[in-house]
Amino acid sequence: LITLIVVTLYFSIINSFAQDSAFTIATFNLRLDTPRDSINQWNNRKQWVSETIQFYDFGIVGMQEVLHHQLIYLLDENKTYKHIGVGRDDGKQAGEYSPIMYDASRFELLQSDTFWLSETPQNPGLGWDAKYNRVVTWGKFKDVKTGKIFFVFNTHFDHIAETARRESAKLLHKRIVLIAGAYPVVVTGDFNATLDSEPMQMMLSSANERVLKNTFDISNSPHFGPLGTFNGFAHKELSDKAIDHILVTDEIGVLRHATLSNTWDGRFASDHFAVMATILLK
Repeated sequence: LITLIVVTLYFSIINSFAQDSAFTIATFNLRLDTPRDSINQWNNRKQWVSETIQFYDFGIVGMQEVLHHQLIYLLDENKTYKHIGVGRDDGKQAGEYSPIMYDASRFELLQSDTFWLSETPQNPGLGWDAKYNRVVTWGKFKDVKTGKIFFVFNTHFDHIAETARRESAKLLHKRIVLIAGAYPVVVTGDFNATLDSEPMQMMLSSANERVLKNTFDISNSPHFGPLGTFNGFAHKELSDKAIDHILVTDEIGVLRHATLSNTWDGRFASDHFAVMATILLK
C-alpha cells in the first residue's frame, strides 16, 4: 500500500510539473484594418482580439495581416507582451507584419530576425509569382520557468500564387534547419493551404531533415472547435478544412488543440479563427 501511495504521488508530482511547464501558443490572422470591412473594420473588433489573447492566455502568438497601428494597440492593451517582426514592404513599419507577440514575463527573447519568402530572402520584395511581399518572422526563446530554449517561426503564405506557396514551403523548411539546428521548433502561420495541398505535404514530409508534425494530429486531447479556420466574417466557417496551422518538431508534446470560434453579438474578432495548442517542451 505504501509503495502504491508513493508511486501515485510521484506520478501526480510529475503530471503537475508537466502541466505547470506547458504553455499555449497560437496562430491568429487578425485581418488588416480596411474601411472595406464596414461594420467589421478593426476599430469595431479590436477589443475582441485583445480579449482573446488575454482570456486564452496565449504565451506566444504568431499573427498575420497586422498593420503597425494594430500591433501598437495590442501591445498597449497587453502590457506584459513584447513583439518581434517588421513591415513586409520596407523591413521597418510599412505594410503588413507577420509578428510574434510573446509574454515577456514568461519568455526571454535570445535572438530574432525576419526574412522574405523570395529568391532574395534578406531583402524586401516579391517572390516568384506572389501577389504580395511575404515574410517569415522568427525568434529564439528561453522559457524562464524551465530554462529550455526553442524557436518559433511565423509566416503568411501568398493567397493566390501556387508556385510561390510551393517555393515558400521549400525555403521555410531550409531556413528552419539552418537557423534552429537541433533545437525544438514551432511553426505558426496562415499558409493559405489545406493539409492535403502540396506546400503542406512538403512541410510535413517525413523525409525532411527536421520532421514537422501538425499539432491537430498529435494532440493528447481531441480537437476542440470547428475544423475550418476561415470565416470571412460570415456566420460560420466557410470550409471544413483548415488553412491556419501550428506545426512542431518531435521534441514538443501537444496536450490540447482548438480552433476558437467565439462570437460577440454574432460577430467574429477576425475573418480567421485563432488556432491554439497547449504544448510542452519535452
